Order: sequence, then structure tokens, then C-alpha cells
Amino acid sequence: MKLSGNAILITGGGSGIGAALAQRFHDLGNTIIVAGRRQDALDRTCEGRANMHALRLDIESAAAIDQFAKDIVARFPALNIVINNAGIMRSERLETRRDLADAEATITTNLLGPIRMTNALIDHLVARPDAAIVNVSSGLAFVPLYTSPTYNATKAAIHSYSLSLREALKGEVEVIELAPPAVQTGLTPGQETRAGYQPLGEFIDEVMALFAQQPTPAEIIVTRARFQRFAEAEGRFDATIATLSDMARKARGD
Repeated sequence: MKLSGNAILITGGGSGIGAALAQRFHDLGNTIIVAGRRQDALDRTCEGRANMHALRLDIESAAAIDQFAKDIVARFPALNIVINNAGIMRSERLETRRDLADAEATITTNLLGPIRMTNALIDHLVARPDAAIVNVSSGLAFVPLYTSPTYNATKAAIHSYSLSLREALKGEVEVIELAPPAVQTGLTPGQETRAGYQPLGEFIDEVMALFAQQPTPAEIIVTRARFQRFAEAEGRFDATIATLSDMARKARGD
């Protein structure tokens, strides 16, 4: 993936990994468009930075995504990279009947959101030089955490979707998967300072170094994420899921 001279859309760009990626790619000389629900958060990402643009987007709405795609192509015809980063993570209990609102919102945001955004922009992207799609999955796509089952499932689906998309777009649009480990962000309450999670700056440093490799890896897997990404291939899956489950039980008091 070309690192400079791009026009890049980043969903979920108002905080955490999305905001950090936006600022790092902006530092490299790219035009950046950050999209998300909260205008104030998006404005903070762009504050003091020329050629960064904040646009509101309801990622849960199919109609809003279609209109957003039309508007952004008209306003930024040079758009050639989309980073599907927007996501939510909710704790769930599977052992009793429950309201499925959190599960449904997670599927809509984490899975349908990237699929809809990619579909809305694909005709534009295939016509652009140096086009790329970056889908943000998770280490939990490969070894799940039992307290966030729907989140894990959506990220596993994004991994599979990215594999299919890469084959379908071979030679036309580069498809890259970014699978973070547990990172200190605001994804869940208290996560920004949670001990044992990778500091955001350290994570982004590793990510940008991997993006700088030529050719760009099809999967951006930082060192801490290898624990989950390669657990099955290395014969560690059962031990790894047991380790994660023990940690979750202690944290939740199960």
C-alpha cells in the first residue's frame, strides 16, 4: 500500500485506534477523512491539522452509508483508501435468556457496517490507482473471549470476508486486514488504562512499521497479536482459550 499522497477515509476516526491511525497517516502526507457519530470527537482528531476533514456518519444505517458514499466521492474524488475501523464491543452473558439489542447492534456496526461501506464505494475504488481497503478485525477473531461472543463472531466474519474480498479484487484493489490485540483504548469501560493491555502509542508504532514494509503484509499483526493469530497453527488453541477465559472469569467475578 502506498503510504503518502493518498486520500484516506477512516471510520470510527474520533477516538482510539481510528484517531491514532488518522493522525499518523496524516503525518505521512495524506488527505484524511475521519467519519463517526460524534462531531466533537472527530473535530478533536483533526484539531490543528490542515487537510483533515471530519464528517458525521451513522454506521448502523444502510441508507446513511449509501448517501455518505455518494457525498464523499463527490467531495473527495481522489479517495483511494478506506479503513473500516468503526466498531463496538459489549459484554454479554450467554447462560441465561437476555435482550439481544447489544448483539444486534454489534453485528450491524462491526460486520454490516464494513460490508455496506465497501459495497457503496467499490465501483469508485476499482477505478482509482493505488486503491486499498483495510479491514480492522481483532485477535479475538482467532481465539474468542467468552464474555464478548458476538464481538468475537463479527471479527471472525470480517477476517473471512477480507479473505474473500482479497481474492475477488486481486490486481485491482489491495485488501489488508489489521488484527489488533487488547489495546488501551475506550472500546470498553476502563480499557484506556487497563493493566496488561498494549499502550495505544506503542501499538500504532508497530502498525505503522508494518504498513511501511514492501510489499505491505496482507495481515498487519503486531507482536502481541501473534499469541492469538497463530494459536491454532502452533497447536496452542486450547491452552490459549483457557488462558483468556481464566482472565475473563477473574475480571468479571464468575
